[in-house]
Amino acid sequence: MDFLTIIQILDSTIRLATPLLLACLAGLFSERAGIFDIGLEGKMLAAAFFSAATAAITGSVWLGLVAGTLASMVLSALHGLASITFRGNQLISGVAINFLAAGMTVLIAQDWFQQGGRTPSLIGQGRFNAVTLPFADALANVPVLGPIYSELISGHSILVYLAFLCVPATWWLLFRTRFGLRLRAVGENPAAVDTAGISVIGMRYAAVAICGLLCGIAGAYLATALQAGFVKDMTAGRGYIALAALIFAKWRPWHAMFSCLLFGFLQAVALRYQNIHIGDFVIPVQAMDALPYILTVVILAGFVGKAIPPRAGGEPYVKER
Repeated sequence: MDFLTIIQILDSTIRLATPLLLACLAGLFSERAGIFDIGLEGKMLAAAFFSAATAAITGSVWLGLVAGTLASMVLSALHGLASITFRGNQLISGVAINFLAAGMTVLIAQDWFQQGGRTPSLIGQGRFNAVTLPFADALANVPVLGPIYSELISGHSILVYLAFLCVPATWWLLFRTRFGLRLRAVGENPAAVDTAGISVIGMRYAAVAICGLLCGIAGAYLATALQAGFVKDMTAGRGYIALAALIFAKWRPWHAMFSCLLFGFLQAVALRYQNIHIGDFVIPVQAMDALPYILTVVILAGFVGKAIPPRAGGEPYVKER
């Protein structure tokens, strides 16, 4: 494997890890506040459809991003209404959102575009294009550092850079601000937060709203940057993989980034190599495609060490009178 091939694989890793990272950070905010969210998959799928549909109709990818984000936040509001206000089962609410999004997106896509549940292919201003960083072309021929900067760091869409900037922003917000302290306290001991005069319901709704915002960006990235349009079930389990990465990272932002890069790397290798030869043994492409999902099962089965979620996670808060 030469140096250029390694750069290309790592470049694909970053692109494929971006939606996972955004969804993982979305789940991080929600679960840190005590709201388990299985519905990441459905929110991403709804955002992917409405962003692609709006971009196809208007020709503006930015309007598509706004539409996709709003769709995701509406589903987040439904999840919050069911699990916070009406104190319903959070897991069932999340699963219901996944089913709703899976059926709704295909039905509306067929009604609007008559293309078998797809949207028209996005071109021009209808999708996010690659951003060339300063001096990327000038440094391209510099040994080692040139390809790393011009091929690996430069040349991604703006949402990729936004996703990775969200990692330190999330760390700062959660661990260096009063809002973050209160949000984490709500996930650990909501009664103590309520006693201090802070609205538990308000903090949980804020966390759910941030979750919807990040899921919306993740879904829009899938349909308008990573691909050029919406197709049925295009999230392909990424919401569940993001949850596994979150558990693997033990609800910490920087660890979440590396977890998502690991999943993205496995997907990139599967796309790059159809069959891997190890001596006389051949690993089929199907096995490589299944690796991220196998790792998800391994993580959720608890083989990567004990991961302790927020103590009040999954429990509706009932204010004492």
